[in-house]
Amino acid sequence: MANSPKTWLALGDSYTIGEGVPLHDSYPYQALQLLRANGKQFHAPEIIAKTGWTTDELIAHLLHNTRLQPSYDYVTLLIGVNNQYRGMSEADYASTFEWLAKKALELTAAQNVTVISIPDWGVTPFAKDRDAAAIAAAIDRFNNINREISAAMNFNYADITPVYRETGGRPESLVEDQLHPSAKVYAYWAEQVSGFLRK
Repeated sequence: MANSPKTWLALGDSYTIGEGVPLHDSYPYQALQLLRANGKQFHAPEIIAKTGWTTDELIAHLLHNTRLQPSYDYVTLLIGVNNQYRGMSEADYASTFEWLAKKALELTAAQNVTVISIPDWGVTPFAKDRDAAAIAAAIDRFNNINREISAAMNFNYADITPVYRETGGRPESLVEDQLHPSAKVYAYWAEQVSGFLRK
């Protein structure tokens, strides 16, 4: 029915669950608040994400998860930082991200899938003893992969990385672990994502 609340599946890792912040400050829940404030009827997002997950681990969970609905009105996907952090190959990321993209397409229409770019954790104090330039270059390569796959599948793409590079290392942008984003950062992500979910 046209007026029934919309459903939303949010797939990802620590950035999707909002590691270090209350659930209501995660980007999916802040986006939900924005959507409802704009008069959109939405169920709470179904979140399948875990801190530390790579694309492979998200796939493994989805393959064994029998609780997924047959379809959703919207699907979002933010995954890959742990592939890069662990030094996994770009080829593996490309093949596994494509699997996840195809899975999203099984669950909703292409115009209702939104991919969020990987933020550059190299700007955070957590990375102070690492090569920030090398991390940035690797993140760019991984984001080029997810961007190209998204474009080929006609997905929406929320490129949050440029702004994150400017703001992600500020004290107000960090939680206690000095790595994960604060509610203030997620508020910007929520604005970008909710724009695609308002359509």
